[in-house]
Amino acid sequence: MAHYAVIMLLAGIGIPVLAALNAALGVRIGSPAAAATVLFTIAFLTCAVVMVVTGPQALAKVASAPRHLLLAGVLIAFYVLSITFVAPNFGVGNAVFFVLLGQLISTAMIDHFGLFGARVTPMDASRTLGIALMAAGVFVTQKV
Repeated sequence: MAHYAVIMLLAGIGIPVLAALNAALGVRIGSPAAAATVLFTIAFLTCAVVMVVTGPQALAKVASAPRHLLLAGVLIAFYVLSITFVAPNFGVGNAVFFVLLGQLISTAMIDHFGLFGARVTPMDASRTLGIALMAAGVFVTQKV
């Protein structure tokens, strides 16, 4: 299980780096949408290489997947477009802190109700307190 934690820690470290890099690219080229398109092109090519290496046969099953599962693509596009547009004006720290707060809230709801097949983890006082402390931390550390 520790290797999962390390992978996700690295992914978490990458989120603000991604935000800063893509926001800077968007400013440099004058278009958050173009910067996001470049990001997704590189991301697509990277994923395609990994898929080919690990076995592309799973791709054939996409046609039989429930359509609502494909909305994840819309959500990641919204995240990348919004962070690329907002971060240069709002600050990478402010933008990412609010993203993290939103992630904590939605994660708590997904886990509490077992949405999308997630393991049920009831919302209890300690989880509620944790989210409240994060919100307080955002308020204290960021100049909104």
